[in-house]
Amino acid sequence: MKYSEPAPAKLNLALHVRGKLPDGRHSLETIFAFCIDGDRLEAEKADELNLSISGPFAEGLSTTDNLVLDAAKALKQAAGVDAGASLYLTKKLPVASGIGGGSADAAAALRLLTGLWGIDPRHAVDVAPAIGSDVPACLLSLSAKGTEAGDKLELVQDPSISGTPALLVNPLVPLSTGAVFAAWDGIDRGPLGDWRRGRNDLEAAALTLAPDIGHVLDWLGTQPGAGFIRMSGSGATCFALFDSEAERDAAAATCPSNWWHLATFLR
Repeated sequence: MKYSEPAPAKLNLALHVRGKLPDGRHSLETIFAFCIDGDRLEAEKADELNLSISGPFAEGLSTTDNLVLDAAKALKQAAGVDAGASLYLTKKLPVASGIGGGSADAAAALRLLTGLWGIDPRHAVDVAPAIGSDVPACLLSLSAKGTEAGDKLELVQDPSISGTPALLVNPLVPLSTGAVFAAWDGIDRGPLGDWRRGRNDLEAAALTLAPDIGHVLDWLGTQPGAGFIRMSGSGATCFALFDSEAERDAAAATCPSNWWHLATFLR
């Protein structure tokens, strides 16, 4: 019997970089939102842990050095489980694209294996931060404010988020999160208030490494009904929130063919 779990795409509606934490990580204030679409992970019982990957963005991904397996091993050790699993990842989201693909996949593994192995969900919560700063938010997969390194979470009760039509666009330029943070100018531009009046402090750094991001943002800005436009995470994926599904779909239909896009809704 196979268990199945979605790994929803993550968006940063705002991302303020406030400096450095004592442990050397960057201090962040961000609003996470999640889409109804993303990757998908399946699992079935097995003697050992193993991973196979298929889908449009499977090429080049390791089946032995992967956050999905890191999550599975961490959960297995924390819960004292003497079991394995065969894991099957369908990779639909671009790699290194600022929408939490790897973190979402790891979080899906934690949720999936908690059920498959019949263990206390608190183990998943405990191990998530060590796998990656976005993994706790992806484990929750609900709108939330993230502080510290983005891994201290507070639910956001904003009815304007859920159900909003969204268009994600990526120029198919992979970006290293570490490289983008290294290019950040180090200026604290102030705290995060309302996400609609916020910003993404990594956008300027990402643009220096991938100028095509500017073309995506400019194109989104010309689309009727696109009321909110921003780069997500460290890029290169950008997104627009639309006033209506029809306007979103009209924009998606005209998206340049050499870019990846996803027409979806926020959860």
